[in-house]
Amino acid sequence: MSKKTKKEAKEQQVEMNENEINQEETQTISVEEKLQEELKKENDKFLRLFAEFENYKKRTTKERIDLFKTASQDVMISMLPILDDFERALNHIEDDKEAEDLRKGVLLIYQKLLSTLEQKGLAVIKVARGDTFNADDHEAITQIVAPTDDLKGKIIDVIEKGYKLGDRVIRFPKVIIGQ
Repeated sequence: MSKKTKKEAKEQQVEMNENEINQEETQTISVEEKLQEELKKENDKFLRLFAEFENYKKRTTKERIDLFKTASQDVMISMLPILDDFERALNHIEDDKEAEDLRKGVLLIYQKLLSTLEQKGLAVIKVARGDTFNADDHEAITQIVAPTDDLKGKIIDVIEKGYKLGDRVIRFPKVIIGQ
């Protein structure tokens, strides 16, 4: 072989080696890119799963708090007629001047029961004579002719008080409205 052919053979071999190195680098880069892509996908998947879990924790915590707030709702509803009976008894005893000691005792028991229920979250819905009637907030028992024109469509009398437990209404106030 001549010097040129040896030289050409060496150049060809160098070129082949360079091509092989370039192909290996290209393959290495593509493998690295694939791994980077997979890493990004797994990272994204992890973040989404983590966010979903955090939302789940918040939702269950909120549901648990709501459950504790309204867990006593059935007991409170069953106690409301007793409160009404106490109020009727107090109104009746006020007329009798001889039963002053009895009135004081009933009033003491009523206030104690009311304060205990209020500590557990019960609140009276305040409704007064002359307030505007709202079907979302009141329960109309009946309509009567308004004694004056300014009481038309307004509350004339409150038959039963309404109560809330936390933010939830457990009994709407029963009212008479003017027509």
